[in-house]
Amino acid sequence: MIASFTLLLGCQLAGELTVHLLHLPFPGPVIGMTYLLAGLLVAGKVPAQTERVAQGLLQYLLLLFVPAMVGIIAHIDRLAGQWLAILAASLGGIVATSLTTAFVFTWVSRLTEKGVRA
Repeated sequence: MIASFTLLLGCQLAGELTVHLLHLPFPGPVIGMTYLLAGLLVAGKVPAQTERVAQGLLQYLLLLFVPAMVGIIAHIDRLAGQWLAILAASLGGIVATSLTTAFVFTWVSRLTEKGVRA
């Protein structure tokens, strides 16, 4: 169990170091997850112990949102004054994401109808 947890944290640390040393515009955990994925692909399977540790962490994933909610409550005055900008940015993000998803879906659908592989 400790070895699997160390593996997960080690991949995250490696990702953070990579981002820091190479000044990459990506979050360190994303790079770390890429390292973990590459390692698991090389191994050809997910070790049972690592899978159990990952499942255990996923059970408590919701707890990771508690600090964000505390931050929202701590800055409620600022949010009250900026609610319109926050709402506009949120709605704009939803519209942009929806349009991008629709465009990509349509593009891939047309490619697969023609028998072309993307």
